Amino acid sequence: QVQLVESGGGLVQAGGSVRLSCAASGRTVSASAMGWFRQAPDRERAIVAGISWSGGTTYYADSVKGRFTISRDNAKNTLYLQMNSLNPEDTAVYYCAARRTTGFSGRYYLNEYEYDYWGQGTQVTVSS
Repeated sequence: QVQLVESGGGLVQAGGSVRLSCAASGRTVSASAMGWFRQAPDRERAIVAGISWSGGTTYYADSVKGRFTISRDNAKNTLYLQMNSLNPEDTAVYYCAARRTTGFSGRYYLNEYEYDYWGQGTQVTVSS
């Protein structure tokens, strides 16, 4: 079993930056694809960014492309999301997720059902 704990959320002004972290425990996720999702009020949870096990392949939703960067440190069993040029539309609860299945393909995954482990979420609020 894997436990994921997000941190780094909070209140930030428009144009500012935040770095989210997701620490995994229980077992290593270094061979698992991972991702960041977010859920805004009255909206469904949606993919923000995905990353392959090595970090060599990444995906970004159009709404965050060029502003957000997903990365991972497998030695630390930690996933990151650097968020720059934030705007009020980025306000949401941000969740990290990991797949149970390990493997060394260069794939990332975009759908909730493709992930097995989820963190509790961290709130990011962007004020205008």
